[in-house]
Amino acid sequence: MQLNFNSPKPIYLQMVDEVKKALARGELSPGDKIPSHKEQAQMSQVNPNTVQRAYQEMEREGLTETLRGQGTFIRNDPALLARIRSEMAAQAVQHFIDEMRGLGIEPNETERLLRERLYKGNEEV
Repeated sequence: MQLNFNSPKPIYLQMVDEVKKALARGELSPGDKIPSHKEQAQMSQVNPNTVQRAYQEMEREGLTETLRGQGTFIRNDPALLARIRSEMAAQAVQHFIDEMRGLGIEPNETERLLRERLYKGNEEV
């Protein structure tokens, strides 16, 4: 789990995002058990209360479910992965649009640049 302790984004929200990214990349799957609060706190080198807050947020978002005496699991919901990918894609696109607007680049130029990069891959243009 990659956490940035210098980021203005709270650590517990970074933890939630990391779980979402792991799901989107296929590193986690619906039904998978995630580490206990204590294990995650030790692995991430954060306060257990921070992990508890992250786990509460994941449950609130419908990402996980806790089964008494068994642990915390990624919710076994077939639509979960599609929802997470869609949310993350929308956030990435919005961030890109905000950056382009911040640079003063017009929408038609933004679209041209995006199309050019999409079809040329990672080559320098």
